[in-house]
Amino acid sequence: MFLDTPIGFLQISASDKGLQMVRKVDMPEHTSPGNDIVEEAKIQLTEYFSRKRTSFDLPLDFSGKSDFMISVWHELQKIPYGCTASYSKIANDINNPSAVRAVGLANKYNPIAIIVPCHRVIGKSGNLTGYFYGLETKRELLELENPKSFAKQGELF
Repeated sequence: MFLDTPIGFLQISASDKGLQMVRKVDMPEHTSPGNDIVEEAKIQLTEYFSRKRTSFDLPLDFSGKSDFMISVWHELQKIPYGCTASYSKIANDINNPSAVRAVGLANKYNPIAIIVPCHRVIGKSGNLTGYFYGLETKRELLELENPKSFAKQGELF
């Protein structure tokens, strides 16, 4: 199933256990019909993009993924709406402070974009760094959640 959003089309799929994928795609393709979890994800994502939802309440299915990646993705879900955390903070919070790069890779391979908010992870310096769908999309999501902190700034004169 696909959802047209302000950042482009999102492809959404789920098993009977939970949501398995939310990913940005260029154009919708033919896909099989979704289930109740997919339909609920579409509703909640629509509310998110309308600024009517600040958290998600959906079962997630990370079957076949490594324990490390799952631990990172669970930690990402603790970052509040409109806030950010650094890669090193996530590594510290999962009791693996030397795993900063591995945290970055877990973010890169996060199969459930937005709902598992890897877009809220930024560099230790506060800079926007790495996002699978590009830094402009990352900025758009952060600006949606916190316009005062992440709005595009005009040129300084």
